[in-house]
Amino acid sequence: MKLKLQKILIANRGEIALRVIRSCKELGIKTVTLYTDEEIDLPHALAGDESVCLGSGALSDTYLAQDRIIKICKDLNVDAIHPGYGFLSENAEFCRKVTAAGIKFIGPSPESMILMGDKTGSKRKMEEIKIPLIPGYHGDEQEPSFLKKEADKIGYPVLVKASAGGGGKGMRVVASSSEFLESLAAAKREAMNAFGDERVLIEKYIQNPRHIEIQVMSDQHGNHTHLFERECSIQRRHQKIVEESPSPALDQTLRTKMAEVAIRITSSINYEGAGTIEFILDGDIPGAFYFLEMNTRLQVEHPVTELVTGLDLVKLQIAVASGEKLPYTQADLVQRGHALELRIYAEDPDNGFLPSIGTIHQVAETSARLDTGYKDGNKVTISFDPMLAKLIVYGATRDEAIASALQALKETPFLGVTTNRDYLARILTHEKFVEGETFTHFVATYAESLTPKDAEDGEIALAVASHFLMNSSPKVVSNANNYSSWSYLTGFRL
Repeated sequence: MKLKLQKILIANRGEIALRVIRSCKELGIKTVTLYTDEEIDLPHALAGDESVCLGSGALSDTYLAQDRIIKICKDLNVDAIHPGYGFLSENAEFCRKVTAAGIKFIGPSPESMILMGDKTGSKRKMEEIKIPLIPGYHGDEQEPSFLKKEADKIGYPVLVKASAGGGGKGMRVVASSSEFLESLAAAKREAMNAFGDERVLIEKYIQNPRHIEIQVMSDQHGNHTHLFERECSIQRRHQKIVEESPSPALDQTLRTKMAEVAIRITSSINYEGAGTIEFILDGDIPGAFYFLEMNTRLQVEHPVTELVTGLDLVKLQIAVASGEKLPYTQADLVQRGHALELRIYAEDPDNGFLPSIGTIHQVAETSARLDTGYKDGNKVTISFDPMLAKLIVYGATRDEAIASALQALKETPFLGVTTNRDYLARILTHEKFVEGETFTHFVATYAESLTPKDAEDGEIALAVASHFLMNSSPKVVSNANNYSSWSYLTGFRL
């Protein structure tokens, strides 16, 4: 069947823009890309059939300039906008404007975004349809003394969480009643600064949680399906850095139960397109899980699901947006093998995960799937997110996937900037990770054992001698970043 959509503007940048272009090319759909003055040399800038420079300035003048982006669409006769993730991907106002302009927004309705984007409102809806929730308070009353009474009733520790936000902003863990009011005030200030909304909710703090999410896909004809789970428990600063599917924590009974709950949610809100239902799995109570939130967009970690299902999620998004029925039934879907995604960031994990900048001298090639928005010679600046790439690997078993991931990390140095590449290898070789015993505090709990050991003088000399023997080019040997491959293998810090 020929798709109705003939031209799509990608309201995003970097690796996700390139990812959408790849699927569009296979479908014979033309694309329009956006870029700023400082991005002219980045791969995504001119990768579309047509490209538009947004100039320079703040994000509000470029990738977040709603009316400007819509005008570009109308000027270029664009049929649809793919928002990627981040930026305007979950902005209901933008979705409404796009639809009003006669352009298809590739994603859910603004009503779904509003309902599921508000943590308080979504939890009320989940209560209504009998979805398991973490014990807590998510009502309208925000008077501090009232919230303190609710926290006292729940029992400590509790989690104070911004109702409108994410990414760990406006979030505080409170260990005792005496600390509550001070922590509440801090959370409200941070929430107001980050989201313009100081409302919070309070939940029982799950002390050993695992982060499990179910990928969902729905069409416009009432077909609601799940594409199994991903585990995203390895996080730093409440942001994921390692994702995998299937989760080592789920047996088939629990997997089916969680997936059925996810489908009940999408059916009840008449959802359309790709989305992710996120759950907290209680590590202390076998089989206990709770609704956390829903992301009404494509996830950064969607390739993990693609590898274990054999499906192209971007193509499915486009098909759904075109009014087509999903080309499969739930019974057709099978989860095969094991996939891992590693997020490579320009940051220094051994120095508080501080972001790094510089020029990438060498990305190199790998046999694994590498989704990146950078090439050799590109500059990494502080203007955008520090994620350089996603390294995605597949194996018949989890052990095979881990081995493939370690090999792929060796092959992808991103020379010229400090990255978390060695740190990711330390995680993958950590005894608890190998055993599948992960939880959201993994990075903090094992901080000491994830720190590299200092190398002795003799070991440094051995590393330098080894590189002189292995590399014929003096230029390569002189680059200090090349020592990282030795550091990666031994766990020592030069």
